[in-house]
Order: sequence, then structure tokens, then C-alpha cells
Amino acid sequence: MSGVRTRSRFLTGLALTAALLAGTATPAVAAPIVLSSGHVDVIDVDYAGGALTVNLLDDTVSPSVERNPADVVLRVPNTAKLTVPGGSAWSFLGTGGQAWVLPQGNTAGLLWAGWNTTEVPSGVLQNNRVTVKLTNVTGPAGFSVYTVSGGTPTVLFDSGNGLPDSLNVNRNTHAHANWGFDAAGTYTVTFEVTAKLASTGATISSGAKTWTFEVLL
Repeated sequence: MSGVRTRSRFLTGLALTAALLAGTATPAVAAPIVLSSGHVDVIDVDYAGGALTVNLLDDTVSPSVERNPADVVLRVPNTAKLTVPGGSAWSFLGTGGQAWVLPQGNTAGLLWAGWNTTEVPSGVLQNNRVTVKLTNVTGPAGFSVYTVSGGTPTVLFDSGNGLPDSLNVNRNTHAHANWGFDAAGTYTVTFEVTAKLASTGATISSGAKTWTFEVLL
């Protein structure tokens, strides 16, 4: 009988060990959502209950969806590669006269990337505006955001001239710009949005959020 009891205890122990291991197993990590064309608000700013929040507004699906930037990869295909115009005004962009750019205008096959503060109510923030800060960039080369008017660029953010860079954005703004990458590879880009409350003058922050761009050769 003792042999039966020993075997029974052994099998019970194995079952308990298997159950414990199953309970502590690391859950599978979901694959990132890859976006490669269509409209996205990369920086989608909301305000509620005294707090600023920043997400990515994915308008490539209907209805549009707010996503955590950490769950998304923004893909820049090789069709975004272009020759950088000549002249010192363009010296911030590209390597060897080439760059990859998500354009300011809606272009088939590419992401149309912008930012959005339309969910920020009037009167709650000083000057009815937020400050968008580019705080960190990692990648194979430089990253920039700029607009073009009359053939002349205006640089809004540029990792090549020192960070952080800041841009004041009025509430109820929906804007687009050119997003430039100086070489192929993977970039992580960190932004933080801050503002001051109109009622108290206290500074509030979204906290740092990081976006991933995959630039294809």
C-alpha cells in the first residue's frame, strides 16, 4: 500500500507543479499594429478632469480609433524617398541629398500624419494652447518635422540641432506637416505635451510618450 500512496503523492505533486507553472506563465505579447497609409493624427491631445492625455488617432479605419502609441508601428515605405532640394534652408534634412518624407499633403500609399487638439475645451488652459515638446529621438540618423510654403521650409522640430524642441499649438487645431527621416531604419520618437491651467496656473503634462517609425530602404 505504501508504494501506491507514494506514487499517488508523486502524481499529485506533478499536477500541482504544472498548475503553478501554468499560472505564472508569461502572457504572449501582442504584435504591434502596423500603419502604412492613410490619415493618422500622430499626436492626438485630449483634456478631461484636469489631465492631458496623448494618443494616436488612427483614421485609417472606420470609425477611427484612439491607440496607445506603444502599440503601433508607423511604416514609411521606400516610395517616400526623395531628393532634398538644394540650398542652405534645406540643410537640416537628409543624408547625401536623400531623405524619406511623409508629406504635408494627402498622398496615396503614404501616411498623412498630423496632430490634433480639437478635444481640448476652450478656457481651461492658459492662452488656450498646449506645448508639444520633442524630447528624444533614437535612430540611424536625424528626424525632423517641417512645413513648406512657397518652396521655403519652416522647421518645427529637428533632432539634429539639439533637444528638446518645443511648439506651441492652439486648442481646436488640426494640422499636418512633413515628417522627415534622414536614413532608412527604425526610429523611436518621444514627445511630451504640457500646458498651464487657466484657473490655477499649475503645469500639467501628458507624460512622455514614444512613437516608433519604420523607414524602409
